[in-house]
Amino acid sequence: MELLNTLVDKGLRREPPTREEALAVLATADDDLLDVVAAAGKVRRAWFGRRVKLNYLVNLKSGLCPEDCSYCSQRLGSQTGILKYTWLKPEEAAAAAGAGVAGGAKRVCLVASGRGPTDRDVERVSRTIQAIKEQHEDVEVCACLGLLSDGQATRLRDAGADAYNHNLNTSEATYGDITTTHTYADRVTTVRQAQAAGMSACSGLIAGMGETDEDLVDVVFSLRELDPDSVPVNFLIPIEGTPLAEKWHLTPQRCLRILAMVRFVCPDVEVRLAGGREIHLRSLQPLALHLANSIFLGDYLTTEGQAGKDDLAMIADAGFEVEGTDTTTLPAHRADALAAVGAACGGHGEAAAGCGSAGGGCAPCGDAATPETPETPETPETSKTSETVPATVPAEAAPAAVPAATPAAGARTDLVSVRRRGAGTDLPPNA
Repeated sequence: MELLNTLVDKGLRREPPTREEALAVLATADDDLLDVVAAAGKVRRAWFGRRVKLNYLVNLKSGLCPEDCSYCSQRLGSQTGILKYTWLKPEEAAAAAGAGVAGGAKRVCLVASGRGPTDRDVERVSRTIQAIKEQHEDVEVCACLGLLSDGQATRLRDAGADAYNHNLNTSEATYGDITTTHTYADRVTTVRQAQAAGMSACSGLIAGMGETDEDLVDVVFSLRELDPDSVPVNFLIPIEGTPLAEKWHLTPQRCLRILAMVRFVCPDVEVRLAGGREIHLRSLQPLALHLANSIFLGDYLTTEGQAGKDDLAMIADAGFEVEGTDTTTLPAHRADALAAVGAACGGHGEAAAGCGSAGGGCAPCGDAATPETPETPETPETSKTSETVPATVPAEAAPAAVPAATPAAGARTDLVSVRRRGAGTDLPPNA
């Protein structure tokens, strides 16, 4: 296909495709799918070889979120039956992170539900970052805490955070259909603030929420404009009890086309195969490694993933290798640019005049800025107790009802169980 030759040539030059070319990738026939994967695989290997970076999620605070994101099991009024607990202590989070590092994870992602951290929360997470770094000096730490107030990004960076995650999730045109308690603009602002503070920006999308091909192309081109170093591609997990529980729009073939389109638009970026890969890609997961150069190891925030040993076996069987801590993930031009920004902002542990952040952010589980409020000191008895939240989302704040849709042919349609092990439980993590 002439289209694929053009896209490979552009990807090797870091030149973006046109919108029409990106849409054409999503419209390719199943008969051409292996050709699409092979073409995008050339671009992936040119920038990242056959390396696969492993990332590990630690859910610092589960559930109890005041946001109304339709896709999220931790949303306000959630009836999903997920684990709910307040902040893990630094030593608990460090122990949880250790399970992922032992499995080969190079990056640990610290996530907390909510609108955004208070200054006390930032201090708490800073202690957690330091506890992890003391035990695992070379591990990367990415924070994902929600909307940040002035100076918080700099404080996290000075504590040792290497990156900050804040996903755009979907196109600006359809954002109001999935969330009403914060805006698309809040998310864009947050990504830029993380970059200004000298952290590596991580921002991606969720596919399968009922969006059109045009929406997918819009959000990926918006991500290219923001230029994050990491782009996680999530596939909606329609958890029972969320407004999108009936949304089964994805097939393994469509997931591969989406990943290929992201790779062509963002050729030299760490494309991460994220939530929902096991459910939607199923036996075609190994093919996705030819498109993405990064995956999450083991479980996700509130759902169970493939066993870590199976992830490692899949990577080896497909002819790829796990990226070590002695290897720089990003191509040299991106790594050098990030280092230059970090040096201008003072680096970890140094003064950072002029690099403070102002405004928003939001974790994958929902968020928008909240003023700091007094907190009750924690005790061992209260540190993991569930909080009381309203049983339902106020009508005036709820996203528009999403009509039920006929599942796509070949899509999985069974219910998804929530996570019952790992951090916040007495059961070992799936790493």
